[in-house]
Amino acid sequence: MPSSLVTGNSLLAIDVGAANTRAVLFDVIEGEYRFVASGSAPSTAEAPIRDVSEGARNAIEHLQSILQRKMLDSSRDLILPSQTDGSGVDGLVVTISAGPSIKTVVVGLLKDVSLESARRLTESTYARILDTISLSDQRKPDQQIDSLLRTRPELIVIAGGTDGGASRSIQKLLEPIGLASYLMPAEKRPAVLFAGNEKLAGDIKTLVGSLASSLHFSPNIRPSLDIEDLDPAERELAHMVVTIRKKSLKGVELLDLWAGGHTLPTAYATGRMVRFLSNVYGSQKGAILSVDLGASSMVVSAGFKNKSVLKVFPQFGIGENLTGLLNYTTIEDILRWSPLDIPSSVILDYLHQKAMYPATIAATKEDLVIAQSVAKQAMYLAMQTARRDFPKDAAVIKPYLTPLFDPIIAGGGILSDASHPGQGLLLLLDTVQPVGISTVILDQNNLLPLLGVAASQNNILPVQVLESGAFLSVGTIVSPVVSAKYGTSILRAKLVYESGVEAQVELKYGSLETLPLAIGETGKLSIQVSHGADIGFGPGRGSKDIQVSGGALGIVFDGRGRALDLPSDPVRRRELIKKWNWTLGGG
Repeated sequence: MPSSLVTGNSLLAIDVGAANTRAVLFDVIEGEYRFVASGSAPSTAEAPIRDVSEGARNAIEHLQSILQRKMLDSSRDLILPSQTDGSGVDGLVVTISAGPSIKTVVVGLLKDVSLESARRLTESTYARILDTISLSDQRKPDQQIDSLLRTRPELIVIAGGTDGGASRSIQKLLEPIGLASYLMPAEKRPAVLFAGNEKLAGDIKTLVGSLASSLHFSPNIRPSLDIEDLDPAERELAHMVVTIRKKSLKGVELLDLWAGGHTLPTAYATGRMVRFLSNVYGSQKGAILSVDLGASSMVVSAGFKNKSVLKVFPQFGIGENLTGLLNYTTIEDILRWSPLDIPSSVILDYLHQKAMYPATIAATKEDLVIAQSVAKQAMYLAMQTARRDFPKDAAVIKPYLTPLFDPIIAGGGILSDASHPGQGLLLLLDTVQPVGISTVILDQNNLLPLLGVAASQNNILPVQVLESGAFLSVGTIVSPVVSAKYGTSILRAKLVYESGVEAQVELKYGSLETLPLAIGETGKLSIQVSHGADIGFGPGRGSKDIQVSGGALGIVFDGRGRALDLPSDPVRRRELIKKWNWTLGGG
């Protein structure tokens, strides 16, 4: 589809999630692309329908009713292209995160080199690593074969060998894979991605080519011992995931046919946009962070100066995987985020109910508190896990804390469902725990992945939609890194508005404070710190005339310490959480 503004082509984007399916229309308004409207419906990947295209049609029908614009014909097929009577659309793109985690086995020569790179590659998509094989594997070949036959992987990711390096070792690792695939029924054989020494392509074809459901190659993810390049392999893996979903989820094939092949995994499409934003808008001091709190998984994507990181955590999804969350945490850790005294049994019941009915939304204040507490612990775990793969040279205040990120973009159902942006912001402050000065942007319509896949059809559309105000600016966040006694003054700030009016605030350790600054407004912020607080300029150093942008909550000062310092006494902790919620308008 051409990207010319003259033609003014409309674009429909469908996101097939684990809990909900959304249909979003982008079109030209007054000469520029805009987000027009969004329709949604429960996803239909699971019983009783088991056809994702039905959920997509229902979401499109919802969108039709909002816009009073016909997009489906009498057979409920998409009208492509748009017609002279105004019905239909000119193009379609699709993202998908629905479906169970893809069972994966990772193979690499050296445990701390190629196997680690293969792990990072696999964690960039909706996969669950069931087994790993490397030269240090102590099992005999027949034991490895037994493991492969038992796990029945849908995907095998193979890495190893520097470019031009030795080949015999990797051949040895491939023999059990070839034999295990041979013993599997043809329809159960895994897809194989080889991302190692390109010199071995011929050997790979010989050893496993005829025994894999499909064989794919990408440039070496570890061309030398000290260089890792995952981007080309992530792109190939994304297309493999769509192919696997076509086989396992009815309706994906039809949607991909409507989209003319413009279908991507939701996480990969998000990562593509983060890479773009990092290249175009990335600040000198830090990096861009995107977090997506989804039903099927938690997705963390970060764009650094010379590297992008994409992490997908199905184990921390807040939908059907919720009961498995307790394999990684405890109910007590979930309850530490709650402002209410809730029995452990109620949390356990919630986890099981939400796992069975992921599309349900909170109906009472207690339900919302539980949903927020569970989401906080899942996101906290995802951020802690993702941090180990952030580049060692990332800009930081302290090496054990979150790097300097600006902006932070957040999306996902739990944020969209929040009744006030203050609830969503507190969730982010508690889990991401940003440091220094950053801007928080809420993707309340979950557009980021849809813009990522839309870029493959129209590279102008994402830029114009991003600049159109379709995302909600929550505000500027100031988070000093400091340790002090509760109630101790750690920061004083003065905000000068465009009108020349001034406002001041004093931040005490353990508290949150705000200064109003509306969306679209800018101001100049001067900060003085004490007790060695660091806001990114060095311990004890403030700054004058910092240009800041407004948002729904203005300027927010987080003086609760980094890492976040929660009181151990449950009564005191719950009272503080209520106070923090009240400060940010979350009730």
